[in-house]
Amino acid sequence: MSYICTFRAILRTDIKPNKMRIALFGKTFADELFYYFQQLVEILDRHDVQVIIHQPFYEFVRNRIRFDKEPQTFIAHHELPGNADFMFSIGGDGTMLDAITLIRDSGIPLMGINLGRMGFLSSISKDEINQAVTALLKGEYTLDKRSMLCVETPEHLFGEINYALNELTVNKKDTGSMILVHVYIDNILLNSYWADGLIIATPTGSTAYSLSCNGPIITPDSENFVITPIATHNLTVRPVVIPDKSVIRLKVEGRMSQYLVGLDSRSAIIDSSTEIVIRKETFSINLVQRLNDNFFTTIRQKLMWGRDVRN
Repeated sequence: MSYICTFRAILRTDIKPNKMRIALFGKTFADELFYYFQQLVEILDRHDVQVIIHQPFYEFVRNRIRFDKEPQTFIAHHELPGNADFMFSIGGDGTMLDAITLIRDSGIPLMGINLGRMGFLSSISKDEINQAVTALLKGEYTLDKRSMLCVETPEHLFGEINYALNELTVNKKDTGSMILVHVYIDNILLNSYWADGLIIATPTGSTAYSLSCNGPIITPDSENFVITPIATHNLTVRPVVIPDKSVIRLKVEGRMSQYLVGLDSRSAIIDSSTEIVIRKETFSINLVQRLNDNFFTTIRQKLMWGRDVRN
């Protein structure tokens, strides 16, 4: 028995009990952006952070990035709990939406480093990497809880990843005629929408696809969903905001027998006979927010409010 205990102690001598562990997730990006990712890796090495990197992303960067210590890798979501204190998403908002499919209900806080364009979610610009990571390691941050929606279909269309941070969309499958979407709120008919499609967005998703279809901007703590039609035939039909405790039920009709359902960055084809049920997800996502950042500052900067030269 004493031999076994001694052996285990030897195995764990290189692990510091309070060592920060950060998971890195990303997709492909342009050559000129490798400089910024190298900068991130060097900052983490300098602070003795234990890095665990998504295997496909590691294969993309391994021959272009210098690691002082060979990082651990992971593939599936179940490898993260207990092995990561935070996750960094390297890319744009789409990359963050993919990262959420790995975090799931683990509660691991997510910080987005924006190598993309707009970056509502991935709010850390590539020029702020050093400042933002240093602040995080000092504990100078807050957690912004973001609610999500979940989708139920008889076919379990999206499997275990049946939740979305931004939105669910229903679209016609081709460029043909419009579809008719019957929307019920808590089993009461709201409307039958003649349109190219329909968006059910969370407060986080209100600044995404819904916004481009004239939907309202909703603050993240509002506890609402917004139902926004896409190119509706009736111009008096407007977006509707409802409490997120409501259960939404969709039935679709049209000349085609199938239509498209999107859930954040994922999509599937579904038969018109299938009923879709949307409700609030039981868990939320923790987004890392710097102490001086807030939602109103973000939308002013990203939407360039007050910066129009014509004002």
